[in-house]
Amino acid sequence: MKIAALFPGQGSHAVGMGADLAAAFPEAGAVYAEAEATLPGLRGLIETGPLEDLTLTANQQPALVAASVAAFRAWQAQTGLTPAFAAGHSLGEYSALVAAGTLSLADALRLTRRRGELMQAAVPVGAGAMSAVMGDPDVVREVCVTTPGIVQPANYNAPTQTVISGEKAAVDAAAAELKARGLKAIPLKVSAPFHCDLMAPAREGLTPDLHATAFGPLAFPVYANVTAGANTDPAALSDLLARQITGSVRWVETVQALADAGAEVFVEFGPGTVLTGLVKRILPDVRTLNVGTAEQVRGFQLPAPIPQS
Repeated sequence: MKIAALFPGQGSHAVGMGADLAAAFPEAGAVYAEAEATLPGLRGLIETGPLEDLTLTANQQPALVAASVAAFRAWQAQTGLTPAFAAGHSLGEYSALVAAGTLSLADALRLTRRRGELMQAAVPVGAGAMSAVMGDPDVVREVCVTTPGIVQPANYNAPTQTVISGEKAAVDAAAAELKARGLKAIPLKVSAPFHCDLMAPAREGLTPDLHATAFGPLAFPVYANVTAGANTDPAALSDLLARQITGSVRWVETVQALADAGAEVFVEFGPGTVLTGLVKRILPDVRTLNVGTAEQVRGFQLPAPIPQS
């Protein structure tokens, strides 16, 4: 049975995430130990908080990588299974690359700490905004194009959920126009306007670090956010990850592409259930599972194959 491994992005964090995994499984404990050695203080922040500090972009990004990789490695050690493909939502792409063996955990932690710092510094607090829009993505794209200022689709999360990002005035204007056209727009509580052109300074700042990173062979294809396609070429990764900072997360297309490639069950590794929820909205009949706690690792069982008619 072909498994698609999924890794969450920002917003899935919680104080204590993965602590039971680290206590129960040596493989997860080793991940947390390496996280602490690489970024001193990170393990304590993950396990005991406070939440306000864990939520800071520069802390949340490497913390989620650690929690997601810990879940994946504990699961792999316990089950002996290997996914056929992987994908991560925004930040989660780094976790997926660690799972595929192309990116070391230490490099991923350092890169995501730097990524978080650069993304937070790219735009003054309050100058940017993001809103989740419910409705036809074609209408969302049209309104973004015709609205003065910088406002762009940031995340294509589900067939009728698109997040827009950009300058606050432009996002507010686009949201007002979308509401006038019968769509619903909900402001998001975010620290910066991610995945839009305002993140260009962060992209420029992280690019040298990405090019200096050694990427090895991939054990399985990882689907890139900016292309929604499979990648097995380590030489392409620095460019794909740089482009991701200002590019849209094409999650709907990614999930469909994974299904088209033969994925039969989608497993989300790490805290929360955001991605399995989105997968169900994209492909209502697909099977999904979550692996984020010791209990879920111990109880993991693949669903029975669907009988062929």
